[in-house]
Amino acid sequence: MIYREYPPHPALRAHVACLWTARVAAPVSASAPHVHRVLPDNCVDILWQDDGRQAYAVGMMSASFLVPAARPVRTVAVRFRPGAAGAFLGAPLHPLTDARAQLADLWGRSLADRLDDALWTDDLTDRQRIALVERELLRRLAAADGTPAASLGMRAVAALEAAHGALTVASLADGLGLSRQHLALQFRQQVGISPKLFARICRFRRALALLRAPDRDGDLAALAADCGYFDQSHLVRDFRDFADSTPALERHR
Repeated sequence: MIYREYPPHPALRAHVACLWTARVAAPVSASAPHVHRVLPDNCVDILWQDDGRQAYAVGMMSASFLVPAARPVRTVAVRFRPGAAGAFLGAPLHPLTDARAQLADLWGRSLADRLDDALWTDDLTDRQRIALVERELLRRLAAADGTPAASLGMRAVAALEAAHGALTVASLADGLGLSRQHLALQFRQQVGISPKLFARICRFRRALALLRAPDRDGDLAALAADCGYFDQSHLVRDFRDFADSTPALERHR
């Protein structure tokens, strides 16, 4: 698979992590499709593909999953920053967790079909397709009137990411001047998962990045301490929960 990320339009940077394209070549045989593993990343994506399927949004993930590709396919997509997708999709995010929704159900069939036709009817470059997606995102951002940047969810996300997930829900709620119950309810609606799960995924992704760094020696106890885990066993549990793997296997992937 050929994968490439593109920085978003300046007006979208607070809400969009990146836009991306992917091309999957034909597999050796139909019985041996390409398989791509996707790990939880605390983001929501919208994907447009040229294989006849309707565009769809993929919600927050609580575990890894495998994506087989049995035939060639091109993809153009947007990856939203945590907590920002709700205003662009026009819907609460928690029903999308570990699921997907047809873009036609979120944006309306007419608009979704027009954008899909514009993306794939003509032989455009990847950058031209990215520009078409950005144009619609900018239109929806203007209609949202800045709501994403001001949301409670995004303020909570910023605090959790700044701490690399090493922040308790009680401390987060205190810092925002909220009850834990109110924080949990609003976070789930605006971000898609609970703040505790979001923090765990933040911590796991930091541990994974450090584990694969060339200067790390594979000392899991030290890695657990560096990433704010109570002990090594909690680190290993997160690797099993979020990657269906072990630190030893992930280190060399």
